[in-house]
Amino acid sequence: MRAMALATGYAIGSVVIVSLISLIGIITLSWQERFLQRCLFVLVSLAVGALFGDAIIHLIPEALSGFDKSESAALWVLGGVLLFFSIEKFLHWHHHHSTHGAFEMGGTPTHAAHKNPLGALIFTADGLHNLIDGIIIGASYLISIEVGVATTLAVILHEIPQEIGDFAILLHAGYSKAYALFINFSSALLAIVGVLIVFTLESASEQFLPAMTALAAGSFLYIAGSDLVPELHKVTRFQESLIQFTAIVLGIALMWALVFLE
Repeated sequence: MRAMALATGYAIGSVVIVSLISLIGIITLSWQERFLQRCLFVLVSLAVGALFGDAIIHLIPEALSGFDKSESAALWVLGGVLLFFSIEKFLHWHHHHSTHGAFEMGGTPTHAAHKNPLGALIFTADGLHNLIDGIIIGASYLISIEVGVATTLAVILHEIPQEIGDFAILLHAGYSKAYALFINFSSALLAIVGVLIVFTLESASEQFLPAMTALAAGSFLYIAGSDLVPELHKVTRFQESLIQFTAIVLGIALMWALVFLE
């Protein structure tokens, strides 16, 4: 009982921190564009290493230990990849069709930008993503405190550049700073709902824990490999590529170091 209460406290505290990251956009307004780009450049590289590291070092081994056959765990990991591919495909399709025509004259926001459903779409996309992040974090803490911490760190490193990007998109679409922050923070709070679902349905969650862990691993592999790595390949200069590689290794090393706390 005490262990469960501790895991619940850690999980809720973790998603509160993740939710507060949605407010980071306001901090970046005073940063010079070049400095911001360099920060994002390193953060995305760190996120790649952390996501791959958490999936391969922590989540997949845990998932394998929960199934009688390793092939079953592998199928659930692939299911996580396909699930996030489908979600992203659906959201991108609606985002493209709903924002078409909102910008004219080389990207200058028009009055139509205030009436288009961009805010609702970002709330829906981020909300779904954050809800799943909350479920993943909650499920990770059911495994152990250390796996929960590793997963939370991986999520945080991925969330920082994503939240900055979402904030910039909303401002470009014509929304006020306050409303853009409100949309980002509101959707981020759904991560708390995800954790509460896991711990409210504790017995059912534990029954499906190996499957949820494998799905989480698949989602991390998809996000890192499909969304983030292509962004890193846009940089071709040797010095910056070396910085990327170093940051990726650092992200992996961070996940590996957490193994010694288990």
